[in-house]
Amino acid sequence: MTDNHHFDYIIIGNGLAGLQLALKLNSDSFFKDKRIALIDPSEKNTNDKTWSFWESGVSKWNAITYKSWKEASIYTSKKSIDLKLAPYSYKSIRAIDFYNYAKTKLNQNKKIQFIIDRVISVKEDNRVIVQTETNTYSASHVFDSRIPKDYFETSKNHINLIQHFKGYIIKTEIKAFDVNNMVMMDYRLKDDNQTTFTYVLPFSENEALIEFTYFTENKVNESTYDKFIKTYITKYLNIESYSIIETEMGQIPMTTYPFEKFNTKHITKIGTGGGWVKASTGYSFKHTEKKVSIIVDNLKTNRIPSSNLFKKRFQLYDKIFLKVLKDENHKGEWIFQQFYSKNSIQTMFRFLDEESSFFEEIKIMWSLLSWSFIKAFFKTL
Repeated sequence: MTDNHHFDYIIIGNGLAGLQLALKLNSDSFFKDKRIALIDPSEKNTNDKTWSFWESGVSKWNAITYKSWKEASIYTSKKSIDLKLAPYSYKSIRAIDFYNYAKTKLNQNKKIQFIIDRVISVKEDNRVIVQTETNTYSASHVFDSRIPKDYFETSKNHINLIQHFKGYIIKTEIKAFDVNNMVMMDYRLKDDNQTTFTYVLPFSENEALIEFTYFTENKVNESTYDKFIKTYITKYLNIESYSIIETEMGQIPMTTYPFEKFNTKHITKIGTGGGWVKASTGYSFKHTEKKVSIIVDNLKTNRIPSSNLFKKRFQLYDKIFLKVLKDENHKGEWIFQQFYSKNSIQTMFRFLDEESSFFEEIKIMWSLLSWSFIKAFFKTL
């Protein structure tokens, strides 16, 4: 193996976590002499998803934010909830814009190398050996976003749901959308007694993303999503004529599976493969940003990179929430109605960002007080 095949850091996977980590390393002068490789079989040149998140204050993502909103609505079968988000904004970033932004920044650094290849194996010794389909590389540390094979074999031993969805970006001939208000969750259209909701992001008066989402154990046929999206557009948005510009589909694990057990001194699991997706919501963009910052601080202070990535009490909250949804999936509408009608949206954002105070968390838990949650609490213990 030549010196050209050895790197200080290898990042496996050029998705959200891999590219955010590379951007953070690239922006810190502490790592200016480090050789970094990013290995992925894809060149990341298509718009394969949309990331949404909330934040307040100055943002590092303004240049690639596709649209932001200061108001939101939640609809259930019993009530509608109007939300003023300030000082937060709810934002969306198209994946292709993020990919292009990251590649442009990183390609300016000659010590960072993109390798288009598929990783076959990662083995740890005094240094880590990464075998791809065409080559062998080594690194002092590897950041690996691949989901461990063990997850697919043993995840049934843990609480597991899937957030799965399909979305249409549609264009209308008439002005059909309020560009200042996004629909965070609309539970009025259901698939039986399962937790399902529709999500609407208006990009302009004539264009919006309409997405039908499940929080369930099992997936559905693609035609099922199509049926509900089309029904929602005609019945709830009162739109008869429209064209579909783009579609997107995805699935996100909502699980208590301990991905962190695969972290070692020289290998850190990141992204979905590291359990970075918020188990109770599926949100990942801002959680990734925070975990990347922790990793970089750990590297600079000579600590194991995966140190202090997770907060135990929030893992417990997520576990209780998932247990209720798994055992009584029809409760999803009631849970989210309680969340957002009994607590301010600002408190909920802090809670979901894992930045809330213990007093705020007690208040949120109290708003959900029911026999279902009491049972779930004791079962998860």
